[in-house]
Amino acid sequence: MSAKRRKKTKKLPIVRRPIIHNEAPGTVTYTGHKVNASTKVEIIDYSRDHYKRLDSENIEDAFGFETSEHITWININGLNNTKEIERLGEYYNLHPLIQEDIVTTNQRPKMDEYEDYLYIVFKMLHYTDDGDFVNEHVSMIVGNDYVTTFQEADGDVWDGLRDRLENAKGRVRNAGADYLMFALLDAIVDNYFSVIETLSAKIELIEDQLFEDAVEDDITQDIQTLKKEILRIRRAVVPLREVVNRLEKTDTPLIEVRTQNYIRDLYDHIIQVSESVDIYREMIWGLMDMYMTTISNKMNEVMKVLTIMASIFIPLTFMAGIYGMNFEYIPELKFKYGYFVLWGAMILVFFGMLYYFKRKKWL
Repeated sequence: MSAKRRKKTKKLPIVRRPIIHNEAPGTVTYTGHKVNASTKVEIIDYSRDHYKRLDSENIEDAFGFETSEHITWININGLNNTKEIERLGEYYNLHPLIQEDIVTTNQRPKMDEYEDYLYIVFKMLHYTDDGDFVNEHVSMIVGNDYVTTFQEADGDVWDGLRDRLENAKGRVRNAGADYLMFALLDAIVDNYFSVIETLSAKIELIEDQLFEDAVEDDITQDIQTLKKEILRIRRAVVPLREVVNRLEKTDTPLIEVRTQNYIRDLYDHIIQVSESVDIYREMIWGLMDMYMTTISNKMNEVMKVLTIMASIFIPLTFMAGIYGMNFEYIPELKFKYGYFVLWGAMILVFFGMLYYFKRKKWL
């Protein structure tokens, strides 16, 4: 007996994920892919009449500001240098679980309340000049008179805030650390609007391409890329909406009553972003259906032309087949003008069929 042949199944590609070891809770292990050669520390110490900025690569320069008479913003770039994060965490007495979450880049946006500080996780979203989507993990510690932010790498959306701090524009120099926290989150959410606008432009471009005569074969890949981008945006926006809602309702003494009004406005903005994300998500899911409908319509047009051509030549083929038979006694076989009469009949049938299809608006 011959052995049964087994069907060869196509193997799916192996997707490489960050390796998460089974380590004890509170172990500081970086899970991202952005690598900085050295940790960069940016310190802005300010008040109404005071401003000082310090850029350094020594983490110890960030020590000693917890007793400052001014408000201090400490921005740390480079989460891959976990030893530096641990040193900073030990000095400021940060909980080991917070130190772990700071370098865990797949941590969803959240807020944890402690006695002396708040811990907030969010995502910084933006598009590069080449059109690539970037989703960066950012953490924030909010104390009584300081705010510490942790970024994976250089580059952020806070240049406008730095300018306001340096030139004493707006309210930020006259307010406390809670308002600085709001200003940082507000810049993040405002940048979400720019991301949504870029996403909207991409959707409109694909929609225009779908209605062109020549649809590119790789448009399905563009649609799949948009699906992945909108899902990543949604994972960042929806949890942050919960975070801002908690900030609005919390009774921690770290947030003043007057700052709650600004946080309430920030919540309205994040709701607007969230609704836009849901709308564009539905639009992206509809792009593939639109693409398949367009392909189907074009295929129907091709089949329509082929069917009309076949319908015209069927009676002509029938007539040619009748008089192409090799019987000796065909009445019209000896007719002198039979060849020309047959051609005339075939031409009449041809134009008659064309007229009929035109009248039925099939052509």
